[in-house]
Amino acid sequence: GIKTFCSSSDGQKHEAPKRLDKVERKRKRLQRELARRVKGSKNREKTRMRLARTYEKETNVRKDFQHKLSTELVKENGVLVFESLNIKGMLKNHHLAASIQECSWGTFLNMVEYKSEKYNRQFVKIDRWYPSSKTCSKCGTKKESLKLSEREWTCPHCGAKLDRDINAAINIKNE
Repeated sequence: GIKTFCSSSDGQKHEAPKRLDKVERKRKRLQRELARRVKGSKNREKTRMRLARTYEKETNVRKDFQHKLSTELVKENGVLVFESLNIKGMLKNHHLAASIQECSWGTFLNMVEYKSEKYNRQFVKIDRWYPSSKTCSKCGTKKESLKLSEREWTCPHCGAKLDRDINAAINIKNE
C-alpha cells in the first residue's frame, strides 16, 4: 500500500520509509539553482555535483530500506506470496503516482525474488485480478463495491470488521 509499504498475513504492517521531505526540498532547490547557472561555468559544475549527490542519497535511503525489509521477510518465511500489481496502470492516477514511484514495488519484488532463490525459499505471485481486498477472509463473501478510500470495512454476511490490507494479505496467503 501507500500508507504502509506492505502487510503480512500474520497482521504485521511494515511502514513505508518516511518521505524524504528534507532531501526532496534540497533537491528541488539545487535544481532551480542549477537552472540559473551559466552553462560551462565552474559554479554550475559544483552545483551539478551537489545535485547528483542528493539524488544518490535519496536512492540509497530507499534501496537500504528495501534490502533490509526483503532480507528480513525472506529469512523469516518459507513461502512468500505476492500479488502481481499493474504498476504502470496505477501510475496513470496522477494523485498517487509520486507516492507509488517512491515506494518502487517492482524493485522490491525483484529483490525478494532473487533473495528467496538464494535462501531456498518459495516465491509465488498470484494473479492481479484476484479480488483479495473485496473478499472476506472469514466467510468468503465478496463485497462488490469497495472504494480505495475505505481502509476498514464490515462484512455484510458475517459481520466481521476487516482491515483492508490485512484481509488482502490473508486472502493472498489462502489463495
